[in-house]
Formats: sequence, structure tokens, C-alpha cells
Amino acid sequence: MTATAAALPEQFAHYPLRTVRRGHFWIAGERIEGETGTVQRAPMYVEWEAPAEITRPYPLVLVHGGGGQLTDWTGTPDGRPGWSDRFVDDGYLVYRVDRPAHGRSWAHPEVAGAPGPQFSYEMAMGLFDTPIPGHDQAPWGGGIGDPMLDQLIASMGFLPADLAESQRLDQDRVARLLDRIGPAILVTHSAGGPTGWLAADARHDLVRAIVAIEPMGPPFFEFAPGVRLDWGLAAAPLAYDPPVASPAELEAAPGAHRLPGLEGIPVVVVVGDTSPFTSWAPQVVEYLHGAGSDAEFMNLGEAGVPGNGHAMMLEANSDAAIVPILDWIARIG
Repeated sequence: MTATAAALPEQFAHYPLRTVRRGHFWIAGERIEGETGTVQRAPMYVEWEAPAEITRPYPLVLVHGGGGQLTDWTGTPDGRPGWSDRFVDDGYLVYRVDRPAHGRSWAHPEVAGAPGPQFSYEMAMGLFDTPIPGHDQAPWGGGIGDPMLDQLIASMGFLPADLAESQRLDQDRVARLLDRIGPAILVTHSAGGPTGWLAADARHDLVRAIVAIEPMGPPFFEFAPGVRLDWGLAAAPLAYDPPVASPAELEAAPGAHRLPGLEGIPVVVVVGDTSPFTSWAPQVVEYLHGAGSDAEFMNLGEAGVPGNGHAMMLEANSDAAIVPILDWIARIG
């Protein structure tokens, strides 16, 4: 019996044939003693992908949001190529990370801390399917039972219960990633937003720019008892000038303390025009200005791409939504 070659399923036939190089590695966690012996604490998984010819001066590091994983960048719930492909095809070397305790970055509670609640359908609809007038780009609008919502939820896990420690782990691992790969542009989303500010704080000379898409906020926001952005833009400590003995000093004297780690780094805060983040995201930009950053604000609707919510990289018009971001990155170099 002669075997015939397998055919590509029709559902994948629209994916373009691409020539790339790709691989993966790990940013190792600390070696500590566990119940079974010496173990690693919260390593970070990294995938890289490069076009046949890299034409851009700096690589991009893609940092997903809370409860998500790097697959947020690699495809959409309705089965189209994701933003990572668009970045690579535009000439960038791209690094995609699974933040510690997310995705492939294993994290046993014994060494990484207790997990927070599982990301539910109701939580997802409250964040990604808000009934804001004009939000018409979400492909999962059918509620529980919608197969596109099933795809979205399947990729989502949980946030570690200790937000400050989770962000401290992000800072350490991304800083060590930059030590390995050299200067890069950080592209963050949602709860991954503080990773950008913290990585720049730790490795100012290695962060060339930050694209903060719908970053966690507003400043000093309390998400739950004991879960708060105590340091303004992050729950983990940031280095201010003049130094502060307590983060309470920051809130008491807005604009009196600068963030040297962000000075001179181009920053853009990006929102969808029908996202719940849009109403307060300008407060993040205002806070950045007060801390000495020359941050810009980009509303995709005003940039000619209307109808997006919190996760525009996963929505029906994702190919259009990335264009203003590509243009901004190309402009700042």
C-alpha cells in the first residue's frame, strides 16, 4: 500500500507560506530547595523568530497580559495569523515570552506562590466583550457557548495571587533576557504593562522604546484588598528620584518624584477607542509625564482604526489595528 502525502487542512490554507528562522530558550529561575530536592523557581520561557533578512535595528520583546500567554501574539481566536507574524514579516527579530507562572513557564505553588483565581468566562466578557457603543470588532460576541469565546478562554489561566512578587519576577527575568539579547523594544499588553516600566528601571540602557498596549492601571489602583499598584505604575518597587521611604509618599506628592529608568526612552500608551481602559489610560500618560517621561498617547480610533476593545491583537480587525503601532515603532527607530 502506497502512502499519499498529507494535505493541509482547509481551515489552515489561508496562512501564508513564510521563510523564517525560529527557536526557543529559557531564562532560568533561581535554584532553591524544594520537597523533592533542588528545583528552579519560576523560569521564563522564550521563543524567538526572525525573517530571512532582519531589516530593523532592534528586536521586539512581546510581553502578554495577565492570565494569558505568548500565544496571544501568535494567532487569533478566529484562526488568523497573529501580530507576531506581522512584526516578523515587517523585518523584526521577535522574542515572545511566557511570563513567570504563565503558559509554558511552569510555576509550582511551593516555589512561586499561591495562584489567584482561574480566569472565568464572566471575567473575560467583562474585560474583552464590554457593551461600549461602537465595539464591533470582537469575534466572540455570542456569550458563553460562543466557540470563539471558548478559544479565548482556553488559553487563559490565572494571575499569581501576589501581584507585587509576580511583577518582581517579570522584572528579573526580562532584565536577564535583555542582558542576553542586547537592546530591544518592549511591546507589552494589559497586566504585562508594568513589566515594561520595571524592565526599563532595571536595564535603562537596554530598553530602546516601550509600546504599552492597554497597560494595567490607573496609577495606584487597588484591584482587591492588598492587591494594589502601590508604586504608581506597578505593584513592585520602582526606583524614584528623590528616593522614597514609603510608596505612600508618591501618592501624597504627585509629580514630585521622577523615574530615571524611563527618562529618554520613547513610550507610547495605546488604547482601543471602545475599550474600558480608554476612560482612564490618559491618567497613565499624565503620570508618566509627571515622572519625567515624554510619553505619547495613541487612541486607535483617532488613528483611523475604530471599534477595538481591550485585546485588539485578537480582534477581527487585528491586521488593521497593528498598522499605527508599526508606524510608531518605525518612526522612533
